[in-house]
Amino acid sequence: MTRNSSPGETLRVFDDATRALVRLSAIVTAGPDDQIRDALARAAGVVPRVHVEELLLQTYLFAGFPRALNAMREWRKWNPEPETSAGESIDADAWQRDGEATCHAVYGAMYDRLRQNIRHLHPRLDEWMITEGYGKVLSRPGLDLPRRELCIVAACAAAHQDRQLHSHLHGALNVGVQPEIIDDAIVALADLLGSEHARAVQLLWARVRGK
Repeated sequence: MTRNSSPGETLRVFDDATRALVRLSAIVTAGPDDQIRDALARAAGVVPRVHVEELLLQTYLFAGFPRALNAMREWRKWNPEPETSAGESIDADAWQRDGEATCHAVYGAMYDRLRQNIRHLHPRLDEWMITEGYGKVLSRPGLDLPRRELCIVAACAAAHQDRQLHSHLHGALNVGVQPEIIDDAIVALADLLGSEHARAVQLLWARVRGK
């Protein structure tokens, strides 16, 4: 198993490193090149290197290979050598097992319905979601699952992907991100999202939280 979180793990503190990582996720997803360079420079000073590497690796799932490649190329100016995670799997069967476990942790009671809905869209999308997305990428051990989900929330917000944002706000709660941390993350993104969209994200979060 290469699962990157243990059951019951929580994220209770929105420290400077987590704030910089969450903002970097949004900026790499939708920001211009100069903003990405600035965000990487700030992250280099406060965020563990492996966390930045893992965020940039997972970016291709939410923003595509071009943005992931360009951001990683810029990051290499700060850290010339790739950071590798001990214990990561390169086994497709392990990716499927880990993907199912990670996806189940994120979606909780909605997991079976999710799998049914995605299979209805296309069976290969369901297969790739589990093996490629949740297994090969999001189950890597270099970054804990609560922070991964918080960064996915940021990416979905920046990309105006409200349906996925709704799911991953729930997912962040499901994997142990405390509601107050999600509050802080959304506030930290406000200047990047713009006032109107930031307000829409706040309203969506309020509905998810039941307020």
